[in-house]
Amino acid sequence: MTDGSGDQLTGTISFPYCTTPQSPLIVLIHGLAGCEDSAYMVHTSNYFLERGYSVLRLNLRGVKSAQAPSLQYYHAGRDQDLQSVFKELDTLQFIPNGLIIIGFSLGGNILLKLLGRFGTEYPIRAALSVSAPIDLAMTSERVLQPRNYLYHKWLLHHMKNGILGLKDLNDRQRKTILRTNTVFEFDDRITAQENGFSGAVDYYKSCSAKFFIHKIKVPTLIVSAKNDPWVPSVMYSSIARCKLKNVKIILPKGGGHVGFHDRHGCWYHGVFHQFVSELSC
Repeated sequence: MTDGSGDQLTGTISFPYCTTPQSPLIVLIHGLAGCEDSAYMVHTSNYFLERGYSVLRLNLRGVKSAQAPSLQYYHAGRDQDLQSVFKELDTLQFIPNGLIIIGFSLGGNILLKLLGRFGTEYPIRAALSVSAPIDLAMTSERVLQPRNYLYHKWLLHHMKNGILGLKDLNDRQRKTILRTNTVFEFDDRITAQENGFSGAVDYYKSCSAKFFIHKIKVPTLIVSAKNDPWVPSVMYSSIARCKLKNVKIILPKGGGHVGFHDRHGCWYHGVFHQFVSELSC
């Protein structure tokens, strides 16, 4: 990274046996507690590799960094890291035909925020967001509901383990991390404090993608299910009614969170491939 931290982002770039002429590089961004090896990352990569695209499965900051521990950790608004990745890919001449970016869950929120702020500064030809929590406060409230007790427990465990892997943590920081009992407490006492926000409320307001979507000028498809147990679809309702020129929002009844399975695999793969193909016509 170029911020003086010495942190490194890792990932895996895969090339198809037969490359489609003029095909852009596809970059996949995982969600909270995910990584390049998450099932949705691998399945999406395989789908587009079979169709002639090269694919980069990117790990966000602090993820899979056992060989080079990071000083800092990713969060919902860290779009600056994506900018550094795009610049490096350009320097390495990996994107002569541009980029297609796909973000899942929290990675989708980061992507949409970047598109609204800096999307036109990079050769991004199209983007897809899947199950993004574009209203972080509303998502935090939903995750804390009793029905999500097991998921909340699992998520908090992975959040703690991830940030405990950072280097140069002091005893006070470690104790604070271990003593957090909810995702909101984690965001309030750790994520916000370590990244210059006054607290969780400030972090949520500053980093929620819903405040940036109307500024997107890159062809973008947003998919989120109405039965998502953690991301209430109501957060998309007012944006969907605006009928934005560059953003298409699909809110199917079923699909869960980053699911959308059908007999052919993941339903949104074909939908987004068709979306991209129509742009090329």
